[in-house]
Amino acid sequence: MKIEIYEKALCCETGVCGANVDTELLRITSIVTELKKKGVNIERYNLSSRPEQFIKNTLVSDYIRNKGVEILPLTLVDGKIVKEKQYLSNAEFENLTGFKFNSSNKGGGCGCGNKGCC
Repeated sequence: MKIEIYEKALCCETGVCGANVDTELLRITSIVTELKKKGVNIERYNLSSRPEQFIKNTLVSDYIRNKGVEILPLTLVDGKIVKEKQYLSNAEFENLTGFKFNSSNKGGGCGCGNKGCC
């Protein structure tokens, strides 16, 4: 299985840049990092830092051309669009990967408390 997340232009993927912390980006960063550690084939593509990935994937480039960048983030699983306009929820990641994420955790986003991901 391959999960690809195509994101709008961001100054940083972590959500910790600037004056306001983006907790949703923190959650996604945490989950992606943990899934990579567990061997899941998952990638994030930021429009500002990796625009070539948007061009390279004709499904994504055609979709954006037809619907606009407002559909980002766009998530693909095995080359098929599964979600647009928002990131997968923890439950959706769990269903796809079989790994559990504590959706009530406000600290690390992956069920490991304020110390970050396990």
